[in-house]
Amino acid sequence: MRERVLLIGGGGREHAIARALAGGDGEAELYACAGNRNPGIARLAAEFETVETTDPEAVVDYAEAIEATLAVVGPEAPLAAGVVDALEDADIYAFGPRRAEARIETDKSFQREFMAEHDVPGCPDFAVFDDPEAACEYVDAYDGDLAIKPAGLTGGKGVKVIGDQVTAEEGKAYIRESGYDRLVLEERLVGEEFTVQAFVANGEVRTAPAVQDHKRAYEGDEGPNTGGMGSYSDAARELPFMTAADYEAAVEIIEATVDALDGYRGILYGQFMLTAEGPKVVEFNARFGDPEAMNTLPVLETDFLDVLVAAREGDPLPEPEFAPMATVCKYAVPEGYPTDPTAGAKVEVDEESVARAARATDDSSGDEPRESAGDALLFYASVDERDDGIYTTTSRSFAVVGVADSITEAEEIAEDALAVAGEEGLHVRHDIGTADLVRRRIDHVEELRGD
Repeated sequence: MRERVLLIGGGGREHAIARALAGGDGEAELYACAGNRNPGIARLAAEFETVETTDPEAVVDYAEAIEATLAVVGPEAPLAAGVVDALEDADIYAFGPRRAEARIETDKSFQREFMAEHDVPGCPDFAVFDDPEAACEYVDAYDGDLAIKPAGLTGGKGVKVIGDQVTAEEGKAYIRESGYDRLVLEERLVGEEFTVQAFVANGEVRTAPAVQDHKRAYEGDEGPNTGGMGSYSDAARELPFMTAADYEAAVEIIEATVDALDGYRGILYGQFMLTAEGPKVVEFNARFGDPEAMNTLPVLETDFLDVLVAAREGDPLPEPEFAPMATVCKYAVPEGYPTDPTAGAKVEVDEESVARAARATDDSSGDEPRESAGDALLFYASVDERDDGIYTTTSRSFAVVGVADSITEAEEIAEDALAVAGEEGLHVRHDIGTADLVRRRIDHVEELRGD
């Protein structure tokens, strides 16, 4: 039977999911819905409908209209709104957690208290507050620096870290002025961040290679936090600053979390800090990362549809195979992002030149371009396609991904792709994936471990 798969969401992560489904063995007929019209997804889908994805009734109505046999929820907001629950009530299998299980991401106080209650390893010291003055007193009394986290969803931009982004006094001012109902204050974790994403269903866990995201807006890890300016992965499962044991320790934490959640399905994304004592949990997300999905799915050799069908049928999940390739993803975002982004600007992207970027890299040994073993991919994100072109929103516009045998080669391909894509009027972190930045990560971990 040919599956009718409904993809919910219109960002870069969802474009990567759409590409993975459309690139399978032809058994998936793809439909999509989102609040914005993503041109990359629209070209891959049999139909694209503009729907408010946090409205469960509207999503179910569209799913029933197209007779969907499967659904995949991309972003976190529909999970928090109970879209999976509504689809399940309509007898449509959705690969994603129900609202109660999605609290592992959508409620950071629940996340920490759940980890503590079930003895999930890697949980930092924490305390939860609904009284700003009590939280400020905790800052004064705590022996060390703290991360200040709103309990709810903030798109990756609500965290303030004392001793890094703000002073203690600035942190207390943020607590008093933020207006959040609940705050989680937890020990500041020092080390290198990395992410491991897992396919989860029927009590089984299948993990993907580690990825390192870059949250800060500007080069050198400066500026405010964003939803993610780009990321890289290596040809191995671990990153250059990690050992195989570090990766396995992170996987064990994910497996312990899935065991405790009991019935979780979908993607579980563990964001870790590799500290001197090993991996500790920064947070969990209940879906693919954005941008991390754009590193992971292009090198997934197993048909993603096979994972979805096995999950629905209660069968063992296939062991995912990943090509031994490195990836580097770089986002182009509106000027002023994330604090004061410029929306409504027309975006001109030369897609054909991006596709040729990996095949036409200069070769200093001769006059002819050399054939590259890599690839250059373009993913549209939070843009809106209108009759007269593609326009920016207040979030990230598009990403390019270089895929090659090494991080260095993948970074060069990504830069070549950006140069021809048309990044005028947009901001890019060009240092992501560079040899200097990766070397600093390695040196940092060696210093922490006393190597």
